[in-house]
Amino acid sequence: MKSHFIIDLADGQAISSLFLVREKEVRTSAKTGKPWLQLELADRTGTISAKMWDNFASLVSTFECHDVIQIRGRVKLYNGQKELTLDQIIPALENEYELGDFLPHTKYDVEKLYADLRAAIAGMKNPALKQLLTSVVDDPAIAPRLKRAPAAMIMHHAYLGGLLEHMISLIGLAAAVAKHYPELDADLLLAGVVLHDIGKIDELYYTRGIGYSDEGRLLGHISIGVGIVRDKIRAIPGFPVSLAVLVEHLILSHHGSLEFGSPSLPQTPEAVALNFIDDVDSKMASMRATLETASGVPAGSVWTDRNPALRRSLLRTNQFLGDAGRKS
Repeated sequence: MKSHFIIDLADGQAISSLFLVREKEVRTSAKTGKPWLQLELADRTGTISAKMWDNFASLVSTFECHDVIQIRGRVKLYNGQKELTLDQIIPALENEYELGDFLPHTKYDVEKLYADLRAAIAGMKNPALKQLLTSVVDDPAIAPRLKRAPAAMIMHHAYLGGLLEHMISLIGLAAAVAKHYPELDADLLLAGVVLHDIGKIDELYYTRGIGYSDEGRLLGHISIGVGIVRDKIRAIPGFPVSLAVLVEHLILSHHGSLEFGSPSLPQTPEAVALNFIDDVDSKMASMRATLETASGVPAGSVWTDRNPALRRSLLRTNQFLGDAGRKS
């Protein structure tokens, strides 16, 4: 069983533990010509760089990316970042570990999230949209993947169950926005919330790691999602053609601009609303993840490490305000 997690590792610590291999490469120093084994290792708390300098040649072929390995080594700081220097690598057997130790997961109950999703759909007034969304989320070929899929690789909700967590967060935002702006079609906006990222169930793989599938690399989640939804609409007799166009437009335009990968710009009130609530939810989730992580900055610092999605460090507001920020 796994004994040490990346988030808890300290400089100088000797460890013997299990890790998932994310990247593996034999590199050669340009100065000395000496080769070394470079790894990126992961568990559910993060990733860490690892190097093995000696006696690795016979080990390279014994494991691959997405395998779990038992390592022995020591933690050290290099350019302010923790990394591992390895002395030993042994491929692990499947009965020696729990896969859940190596892949990050939503902190929420997935079955509760899924039940909340189905409840929101059950409350819809538009029968065609209600039938469409039900046919998607209740599909036995889709539901298990929907419950497990991350919402992204890195940017936001980048963990198992992240896609479903993102959907439920957006359902709450959409309800509030639709109440504030009664000119919005609440059911159409809800359809956009549920369907805009549905292609991520196939864009990403998320079994022994999280990454882009071949289909995801070639097509992207927007194209994949439109294909899924078109197939479902074709299977519903009499589904209004104009409504189908609006649903597809929500998927095609939800990134908001051509620069960010949307084939179409948002051109309906619901599409504009979807773009903005999707953007704010993804940014807040990304910020939350950074604010909850202490790695890469001095202890007690009011600033976080650089957020890769926002390309900036973040201020820990409560810590910055101190006593002035405490509620009376």
